[in-house]
Amino acid sequence: MSIVLVGVSHKTAPVEIRERLAFAESRICDALHQLVDRELISEGVIVSTCNRVEVIAATPKQHETEAAISHLYDFIHRYHSCDAATLNKHCYHRSETAAVKHIFRVTSSLDSMVVGEPQITGQVKEAFQRAQEAESVGHLLTRLMNRAFAVAKRVRNETGIGSSAVSISFVAVELAKKVFENLQGTTVMLVGAGEMAELAAKHLLNYGASRILIVNRTYEKAVALAQEMKGEPVRFEDFNKRLPEADIVICSTGATNYLISPDQVRRALETRRNHPILLVDISVPRNIDPAIGDLDNAFVFDVDDLQSIAEANRSEREREALRAEAIIEMEVERFAAAMAEGDLNAVIGAFRREVSALAFTELERSRKRLGNLSDDQEDALRVMLNAIVNKLTHPVIKQLRESEDGHSLYLAAWRDLYHKKGEKDEKDEG
Repeated sequence: MSIVLVGVSHKTAPVEIRERLAFAESRICDALHQLVDRELISEGVIVSTCNRVEVIAATPKQHETEAAISHLYDFIHRYHSCDAATLNKHCYHRSETAAVKHIFRVTSSLDSMVVGEPQITGQVKEAFQRAQEAESVGHLLTRLMNRAFAVAKRVRNETGIGSSAVSISFVAVELAKKVFENLQGTTVMLVGAGEMAELAAKHLLNYGASRILIVNRTYEKAVALAQEMKGEPVRFEDFNKRLPEADIVICSTGATNYLISPDQVRRALETRRNHPILLVDISVPRNIDPAIGDLDNAFVFDVDDLQSIAEANRSEREREALRAEAIIEMEVERFAAAMAEGDLNAVIGAFRREVSALAFTELERSRKRLGNLSDDQEDALRVMLNAIVNKLTHPVIKQLRESEDGHSLYLAAWRDLYHKKGEKDEKDEG
């Protein structure tokens, strides 16, 4: 069996091409049924996100990877009615070890637009779940995808690739965590309706902020955004009165002057009994007077501050990505070696047959002592023996599957004993 894939991503195709090749979630099951012909393509998974579309497949014909890749191109061509020239220009393909490495890198977020972002792992898991529901995956892709998720978890745990924010909206969350330690129960005030500020406010709510106050010169806009974000609209003229309620102020307007002054914040701090306040200015020109930062318990950051933090974090992620790449290389080698050692199903099948044969051999030896049994009693006895075999073999099989890509001495010994035995039994049967 071989692994192949064909795809496009943000690195190879503009959004208009990715849109044309995207698979609607409601139609992926049908697409998978069209993809898997059970002859050249035996298993399939389709990953379709805003930044990439990839068709991953297994072919039972070890030496026909080129034919399998051509089949994937033809499938995408037919399904989307996309001309071959466009596909050849924007698509890439991988096979064998290169395909495994690519899947590990994608699932671990090393191929993402923002390296280290956590969403892609969940998106790949969802794609695999849809393939399971469509019954388009078997042992090989199940084994591959489960290993990819384990590799992604290892990368996440053993490197700092996702530990620092690299987008301005997430940097605002990171700063808020440093000021308040715990965001539970905090109140966010959004001044203006800039897209980046709105996104930052949503992130803060996701991380525990409990209230959002929305201030806008046009009150109707504040009302509309408050309905969308389940917040409270505030009239612009009521800003000073409501400012003391805010723990975090995010400002993004088109004003050309300072809208928030040191005096306003000083009065708010007095009302707050000097409980800290964080002010994030995403406006250009700035709308929050930087002199506010001289006040005790007032923390002010502008867009340049956020950008510099994001860039520093991006550099740190790039360093951590090098460590992650080393993990990927190691895991690809382990997976390829495990594949070369033989099919674990053959090991498990031979092991279970051996235990079952032992059980029924003992039954035959005890036959005289059991006396004459009715057909119902014979059936009940066999059902009982099968149940005992299942209970005895289940924990061992579970351990074998968990050790599958670990190259432990435990697994190697079982391969030597039962994989070879399975091969011998098949030859004897032939």
